[in-house]
Amino acid sequence: MIKFTKMHGLGNDYVYIDCTAKSGQKIENESALAQFVSNRHFGVGSDGLILICDSDVADFKMRMFNYDGSEAEMCGNGIRCVGKFVYDKGLTNKNLITIETLAGIKVLKLNVTDGKAETIRVDMGEPILMPEKIPVISNEEVVKNLHLTAAGKEFKFSCVSMGNPHAITIVDNVKDLEIEKYGKILEYDNHFPKRSNIEFIELIDNENIKMRVWERGAGETLACGTGACASAVSCVLNGYTGRSVNVELLGGILKIEWSVQDNHVYMTGPATIVFEGTIDYKI
Repeated sequence: MIKFTKMHGLGNDYVYIDCTAKSGQKIENESALAQFVSNRHFGVGSDGLILICDSDVADFKMRMFNYDGSEAEMCGNGIRCVGKFVYDKGLTNKNLITIETLAGIKVLKLNVTDGKAETIRVDMGEPILMPEKIPVISNEEVVKNLHLTAAGKEFKFSCVSMGNPHAITIVDNVKDLEIEKYGKILEYDNHFPKRSNIEFIELIDNENIKMRVWERGAGETLACGTGACASAVSCVLNGYTGRSVNVELLGGILKIEWSVQDNHVYMTGPATIVFEGTIDYKI
């Protein structure tokens, strides 16, 4: 039996499993479990699986697996939920914690009310703009004019990595966008050696944008924290907004700040526990 907690950050939902030594739980075939629990008909139902582990270099380690079983570098909404999980369940009593990820160590500041972490501010680090490190195939030093075609429609992308690859494009109206029609093609475009998350954004004003996301390995999700960060950076690079932006996603709003002082991107948003249970599943 595997104990799990279902959580979401603005509707971007994952199944969380405590794999620290204290829990005694060990997962061997993570990809298979991710595919099982993510299934919304035969499993728990989620955008993926996140394992909370011990770390030699930080307070905790987060491993994140997409719906299709592939392991991803980072998840902005997921890491906020990890912060809430470890605090609310007494794995730590600190409100400033470090989390090891495949995209490096991230620092979380927990805003606590009545003994529970309500909102979490995550230092997402510096955005990565060099094409070979995103990665994206381009001759630009900073990719802002990548023209791609999907299903007969041309898009112009800016590309940013927040530890995982993102391609951001401006559209007139995100609400009516046929995101599956274009997203599933663009994710696999040969300009993206490791595939890419695809963000479609609508500009509202200097401090507000709307965003829909096609996540690599998961399809459309209600929110994407790293995508919101990458989109905010893209808007600053293109002169569309200021450095502090509210990003309206299908699941709610994230506050994104790209600091002038340290060049780091800061993301603030909620994390929510939905329910807990056990899985009787042999891998």
